[in-house]
This record gives sequence, structure tokens and C-alpha cells, in this order.
Amino acid sequence: MSRPTFPHSILEFQARFPDEGACWDYLFECRWPDGFACPKCGGVAYWALRSRRLLECTSCGHQGSITAGTVMHRTRTPLLMWFWAAYLVSTATPGISARQLGRQLGLTRYDTAWTILHKLRRAMVAAERTKLAGAVEVDEFEIGGVEHGRKSGRSSMAKAVHCVIACEVRGTGSGRIRIETITDASGETLCGFVARNVEPGSTVHTDGWQGYAPLRNQGYQWRPKSQRAAKRRGDTEPVMPRAHRAVSNLKAWIHGTHRGFSAEHAQTYLDEYVFRYNRRRTPMAAFQTLLGLSTSHTPTTRAQIIGGGPGADPPHQLRQDLS
Repeated sequence: MSRPTFPHSILEFQARFPDEGACWDYLFECRWPDGFACPKCGGVAYWALRSRRLLECTSCGHQGSITAGTVMHRTRTPLLMWFWAAYLVSTATPGISARQLGRQLGLTRYDTAWTILHKLRRAMVAAERTKLAGAVEVDEFEIGGVEHGRKSGRSSMAKAVHCVIACEVRGTGSGRIRIETITDASGETLCGFVARNVEPGSTVHTDGWQGYAPLRNQGYQWRPKSQRAAKRRGDTEPVMPRAHRAVSNLKAWIHGTHRGFSAEHAQTYLDEYVFRYNRRRTPMAAFQTLLGLSTSHTPTTRAQIIGGGPGADPPHQLRQDLS
């Protein structure tokens, strides 16, 4: 038996998930499409402890959470609230900010909406996702301001979040993308990003920065093109147009939806953009992935979200420089 389908309109969604019970039933059908089977003894009979979100096997007494492996695990927020949040995040083209989500769901505390969104963002990166392949454009960019008095280019990123993007070439269009924050533009950093995200044997298009040169000896077909040299030759063909277009859309999204973000959480916002971009033609298919129903995610605690991970920069608001 296949997993349950997903509603394709807000009215259908509201009719499909009117209360906690409907959300419980959906989770059950997703986890056990062929009927309950105890993971410990294989028993098929169970007691539903709905108030505690547990299923108890009547044969061995094993208890399992209906939300285990999802972003909803061990939270006190109602399931219906999570379902609505996942729906709004996965179907709204420009995305949604924590303040907007709070207004839509009637949440009185901004902190609750902020935590829900950050937990959903951490479900957007699938551990089993495949690498980019074929022809891929790779380039660095920055989000944030420029420190006055510093030189232009790669040395002007003191107050910016430095990032690198890889974008698949699909004819005149774009395929999937990957984006990561990086601490510098060294060859070790850039080539490490390519190794993590691009299949060996692929053709990698970059600008003339020699930090990418080691790719020649790492199983990639490196195709550099200097933007300055192209201008001197009168070559008007854009250099890495797909990557630049994706970055431009990213900056417009950050400025329009979020107005900015703290540096320590930059990667989670980039993950959300990648998630949206790669599913831009099938937004409805993102719902199960977003709740964590299609894969198993280790539950993320609020303390882990606030901590930002080892080596996180102190939190500060970045003003987007979109000029």
C-alpha cells in the first residue's frame, strides 16, 4: 500500500486535517502503510496512547512514538500546528518569516514560531541526497555588507557571510543547486565543497580563481573562464549565468521575506533556499520531506538551535547589500 497523498489546495488541506486526530492518522499511515508492526516483536495489535503520542504493543509492551524520526518528536506543540507550518513553508513561493508564521497560526510568542521554522529547516537536508552531476557552475559570493577601507573582491568580505554555490547546467536552464557557507576562498575550502557536492568526472565551470586549480587532479574536468579576460576580449557571453541567477534570487528572497538573518544561522537559511529551489516545480511533494516523514532525522533541540554549533559566530543581524 502506498503512502497517503497530499492535498493540493488550502481548502483541501483544511478539510483533510481538521484536528489532531486527522494528523495522528496521517502520521500512522505514513509510518505503517501496510498496518502496524511492532519493531521489537513484530506484533500487529497495539494500544494508542494519543495524549502521549505513543503506540504500545499489546504483545510485548514496547512503546514507540508516533513522531519518532520526525521534526515533531518530543515537542509539546500540537500536531495540527506543525502540519500547518509545514504546509505554509513548503507551498508559499516566497517562503514565510517567523513573524508571518506566528500571525498565520495565531501564536502569541514569536519564539515558538521561530523555533518551529528552524526545526523545519533542519529537515530540509536529506543525508541520502545524490551529488550534482554533468556540467556544474561553481562560484563564491557574499551576503551582507562590505567593510569600508578594504579592497574589493575576495578581500572585502570581513562583514559578510561568505558562501559558495554549485548549480547544474540543464541546457539554457538550471538543475539542482547546493550552497554552503565557507570561511575563506582557499583551494582546500573550495575543492572540499566541490568534492562533497559534485560527482567526480563532472565538468566544473568556474571563474579564473586559481583556488579551483586542484580540481584537475581530483577527477574533475575543470573549465575556468576569467571574467576580466573575457571583458578585455570583448566576449559578452555571461560567465556562470545560472549560478549568478540563483544567487540573485537568493538575495531577493532574503531581503523580501526575512530582511536579514544572524550569521550563526546562515547555513539553515541557505538550506531552506536550496530546498525551495530544487523543488520549485513540485512544491506539494516537499510536505512529507519537510516533516521528516520520508527519512529519519535526529531530533533537534532548542538548545542545539540556539547554540549554532561549534565555532558559530556571535549572533548579529546582517543588513543585505542588494545594490
